[in-house]
Amino acid sequence: MDNGFADLKPFFDLAPWIFIFLVPAITMKSFAEEIKQGTMELLLTKPVSLWNLVLGKYFGALVVSLIAILPSIFYVFTIYSLGDPVGNMDIGATLGSYLGLILLAASYTSIGIFSSAVSNNQITAFIISVFLCFFLFFAFEGIADFKLFEDSDYGIEYLGISYHYKSMSRGVLDTRDLIFFFSVILLFLSFTYFKIYSTKIKA
Repeated sequence: MDNGFADLKPFFDLAPWIFIFLVPAITMKSFAEEIKQGTMELLLTKPVSLWNLVLGKYFGALVVSLIAILPSIFYVFTIYSLGDPVGNMDIGATLGSYLGLILLAASYTSIGIFSSAVSNNQITAFIISVFLCFFLFFAFEGIADFKLFEDSDYGIEYLGISYHYKSMSRGVLDTRDLIFFFSVILLFLSFTYFKIYSTKIKA
């Protein structure tokens, strides 16, 4: 209030922590419950391709995750009004942060879907998903902070989601960040596909 400048940085700094637990909670039943109840075999006999099955589960969970972001739009209007003069906020950084948050949710969802496919217990799927999300977001940045590999620290940090999320939060739209997020999504969806495919072969 004193400097007349307002932004949503605290919200976007906190959001990854919330999503680490929220998204796995949304995705944990996707395949785990099907496997546990024995309805997975029924799904696999339907005239639906495995990719359509995986993508259907994925986009269903992703929509729920994105709905959780919608109420935060009110924060934008509030912060916009609190600026002195009105509107004194970094619109570019805000839009970049929202895009980063959407891609973060999409990445976490793909990880959660995969975790649900490898277990028939939804609690186990939740724990696996939380661990993978936490590891991919924070671990590489933490390793880089220890300066274990001297000049190669930048490369290690670049492998983590945190680096690319923070880059987009500054309002910088870099194709390397987009490619990274889409690669993570495609990688874990592919893992899910092959896991379900192996289940179908065994059945």
